[in-house]
Amino acid sequence: MENDGKSCLGGKCSHRTDQSKKTKMGQAPKEGTIYLCPMHLEIRRLVPGACPICGMDLEPESVSRDTFHVSSEFRKRLWLAVILTLPLFALTMSAHFLEFLGMIQISSRMNQLYFPCVQFALATPVVWWAGGIFFKRAFVSGRQGHLNMFTLISLGVGAAYGYSVCVLLFRFLGIPWPGGDIYFEPAAGIVCLVLLGQWFEELGREKANKAILHLLDLNPEYGYVIQGETIDKVLLAHIKEGDLLRVRPGEKVPVDGVIMEGAGSLNESTMTGEAFPVRKEVGDSVIGGTLNGDDSFTMRATRVGQQTLLAHIIGLVITAQRTKAPIQKLVDNVSSHFVPLVIAIAFFTAMTWIVWGQEAYALTSGVAVLIIACPCALGLATPLSIMMATGRGARAGIITRRAEDLERLASVDTIIFDKTGTLTEGKPRVSEVVVLKQYGENTLLSVAGGLEIHSAHPLAASIVEAAKERHVLLKNIKSVRTYGSIGLTGKWGAKNVILGNGSLMEQQGVAMGDIHPHVDFLRQKGQTIVFMSINQKLEALFVISDPIKPYAKDVVQSLMAEGKKVILLTGDHESTAYGIANRLGIQTVEAGVFPERKYDLIKELQKQGHKVAMVGDGVNDAPALMQADVGIAMGNGADAAMESAGITLMSGDLRMFLRAQVLSKKTMRNIHQNLFLAFGYNVLAIPLAAGALYPVFGIVLEPMVASLAMALSSLSVIWNAYRLKNCTLETRVFPHAPSDPNNEEHERLGSLLGE
Repeated sequence: MENDGKSCLGGKCSHRTDQSKKTKMGQAPKEGTIYLCPMHLEIRRLVPGACPICGMDLEPESVSRDTFHVSSEFRKRLWLAVILTLPLFALTMSAHFLEFLGMIQISSRMNQLYFPCVQFALATPVVWWAGGIFFKRAFVSGRQGHLNMFTLISLGVGAAYGYSVCVLLFRFLGIPWPGGDIYFEPAAGIVCLVLLGQWFEELGREKANKAILHLLDLNPEYGYVIQGETIDKVLLAHIKEGDLLRVRPGEKVPVDGVIMEGAGSLNESTMTGEAFPVRKEVGDSVIGGTLNGDDSFTMRATRVGQQTLLAHIIGLVITAQRTKAPIQKLVDNVSSHFVPLVIAIAFFTAMTWIVWGQEAYALTSGVAVLIIACPCALGLATPLSIMMATGRGARAGIITRRAEDLERLASVDTIIFDKTGTLTEGKPRVSEVVVLKQYGENTLLSVAGGLEIHSAHPLAASIVEAAKERHVLLKNIKSVRTYGSIGLTGKWGAKNVILGNGSLMEQQGVAMGDIHPHVDFLRQKGQTIVFMSINQKLEALFVISDPIKPYAKDVVQSLMAEGKKVILLTGDHESTAYGIANRLGIQTVEAGVFPERKYDLIKELQKQGHKVAMVGDGVNDAPALMQADVGIAMGNGADAAMESAGITLMSGDLRMFLRAQVLSKKTMRNIHQNLFLAFGYNVLAIPLAAGALYPVFGIVLEPMVASLAMALSSLSVIWNAYRLKNCTLETRVFPHAPSDPNNEEHERLGSLLGE
């Protein structure tokens, strides 16, 4: 690595100059880039363009800042359309106004031919260049057998413009034409308003992507890699796993890693929602993109590039924004029948006016129906709300994998909590080692730690940590075999070692003797017991305490006050589980369960018609998280749990679950409001456009007014969805009542458990 001689941190800095140039929107597409439709993910292309189903612009699948630049295509077309349409309106309106005042007398020849020729010259570039994109998209969609909003726009503008050209041509030829009105002015005005709506739509989607842009900005551009006696400034993309990095005060952590020397107070609020800095010391993990405080430290990179937690979060947010909520599938189905119905209504409207002898209103009303019924607002109603909501959640530390998970969370009626790491801190500590036979406490800790080092379970980590705290060297245990979440077996020299819960001891045929009364007493205090046997003889009990999380009881009581069924499901012994449940006020408990039982229980509850949310953090929770209607992983848990869950709470604070519920409910309320605005607008507007006011008031809705109303409906949906961007997620937790220590009656899932 070359240095440029600039001093940095007492060493030398390396500045790489081979940064790739950014590719802006509108430039040649990058080789190998996949472009997809944000509304129809099945549409995937190697080149940019329009979706053949809905007509929306295809977006790059890859994640980068350039992905979210708003295209200037609609803005350029809009400016040209406005520049030509304003004089078109001014010419027409001023001539009529002055003639009305008697200030000038416009000749019949000028009114019938010259003015229309000028209108034709001004309107033609607007319709065919500025509005040509609508005709192109309508043609592509129609060729694929799909009718969409661009079909209606193209039919409306094309009918108004084509009719006007025919009238003008017949006037040149001196051939009489019934009606005789021209509609160059409405055709150009409609193009302007639709372009304005499309531009606002893109701006709205850019605002929805602000959360992703914020996440992308969290990554620093450089990291400082320690190379022997020097410290080199290296581009983030060139940092490798295993590199030693120096993080100075006030700098961002470049990648995920572990502190090797020094300490720091890291602001992780952008990742976990935790408002206060978290103290990190040697051995603690640090997250890329978090801000260091006033200290400095040396770290070793453990995950770089797309493997970092920040990259993973960005990927999850984008995936959620590009998935459909179940309600969107219903909207798509309605839209597929809506456009043909509108075309039929427009045709029927025109024919009705002709039959009534009002040919002059036939085209006006037919075009107005096509324009005012354009489903722009309907197409925006759901995806824009989902984009805003997932972005808002990401800023609060609530990461959604799929849009359907955000929708389903609002309707769950049963919440299942795992115990360790979810309701409890997940950082258990060995409070006591009960020695039963011939071995000493340090020897037992040495053997147990050597076996548990092969497990990722929090209880295993507590035993390993206890051995380290007492400076006990871990024994080399061979032939290790893991039995799910209930324990492990292995070989210590020629001796067989078993470490786990009572179920594992029973499976392995270990005699428990008269230890049960002492064990039950400890479990009733909420403590967990890990048994250890050597050569089939019970040798020790490891008494492990795991404190209940702050606000855990408040959250449980709040859910129960809302009428939710709360269940504690754990692999711990029944006495321990009931001890914790009694302190939290949970009445439904199942203890000593294997991962398969958690999975099966959720399936059984679902068969009974319950909507189930599973909240867990461990590897053994992964099957249950996937089976649940909504799987919710605590961000401080295992990666496998986060991969299996639909929603990840980046902070271990259980109040985040209540905030996720608030976000879900507000999102669904916002979507329903948007659909009401879109559907209600069409239900009201189509009859008006067809001429419902004419028999009473003599009013016929002009295509221009219809186009303005269509644009306003889209803007109302965009504004309403945008309210989610800064919505409050705070919720008042239910003040809990003190536990009743004499309450020993617990619901056992009734008939479901057969008890």
